[in-house]
Amino acid sequence: MPSVPEAGGASLTAFERGTVEVFVGLARAVGLPRSYGEIYGLLYASAEPLAFGEIQARLGLSKGSVSQGLKALRAVGAVRADGGSGPRDRFGPETELRRLVGGFLHESLRPQLEDSDRRLAALRARLAADPAPPARKKLLQARHDKLVRWHKQGRAVLPWIEKFLG
Repeated sequence: MPSVPEAGGASLTAFERGTVEVFVGLARAVGLPRSYGEIYGLLYASAEPLAFGEIQARLGLSKGSVSQGLKALRAVGAVRADGGSGPRDRFGPETELRRLVGGFLHESLRPQLEDSDRRLAALRARLAADPAPPARKKLLQARHDKLVRWHKQGRAVLPWIEKFLG
């Protein structure tokens, strides 16, 4: 894995750099931008909440990347602001796994499942209009039906997972 640069004139400690690398890897694994992992990793490794400018300088990220990253991480409950949302706010990590996963499920997975109804209906209409040979169409219909079952199972299990995570 590539190392985290010591950009912006403010170096990271070895522990901070290693922690940032761990979270960059996790962010990439779930399809999130590298900067989200960098921001969360730095906050996680920091003993004190950090100001926006400190995050930007320590990681060498643009204002836009830090702003977008903090906004997204706050939306899923991974980062909290101490004092509101002004320029003097300091940001810290949510460190409870239940809350992190619960926030991700609520803000990311649930909207995807809710939007899937529309997408699966549109897919069914496309399949009906597809001029494919009957054998291919039968296979595609079976795959569509399987997607619908997966969707129903996901919708059924999500409330249980959210309840378990509290």
